Amino acid sequence: MNVLKIETKSIVLFFAILLAGLLAGIFFTWTNAVTPGIGKLDDLAYLQVFQYMNRAILNPLFFIIFMGALLFSVASTYYYKSDSKLIFRMLSTATIIYFIGVFIITIVGNLPLNDLIDKSHLESLSKNEIIKLRERYEMKWNSLHLIRTITSTSTFFILITVSMINNIKTKKK
Repeated sequence: MNVLKIETKSIVLFFAILLAGLLAGIFFTWTNAVTPGIGKLDDLAYLQVFQYMNRAILNPLFFIIFMGALLFSVASTYYYKSDSKLIFRMLSTATIIYFIGVFIITIVGNLPLNDLIDKSHLESLSKNEIIKLRERYEMKWNSLHLIRTITSTSTFFILITVSMINNIKTKKK
């Protein structure tokens, strides 16, 4: 009887890949379709839609994906620390890229901009104030989000590559 034996570190890496991939997909979809689509709206509608979407995305499932990708990447780096230097370096790189390019950019860049929009009472603003608020928000948010998209996708790619290298290494044993 052949029993399937899966190591803890392989399970941890699997979840790092899964969660990083889900987040990269969410960010790519926003970059590729959502922000260009809503970018065509008039200023008030644009800001209202962003208010609604930013409120909707703050949910437990998104939080699990966002935080889980980081936590499982850190855990993978720890579990593979005694493996080959290449795998350890790649996992460290993926974790650092995610931490800086996704986590930190979100916390210090995108979230303050989202809070700015969320706290704005759009109905009470003049047309000129609406225009200025959008100008203050849109380009900066989109630029920061592009960084998150690139870095989350890079993290996902590196994690998949680690898995493939590890699989080849395991088969040689």
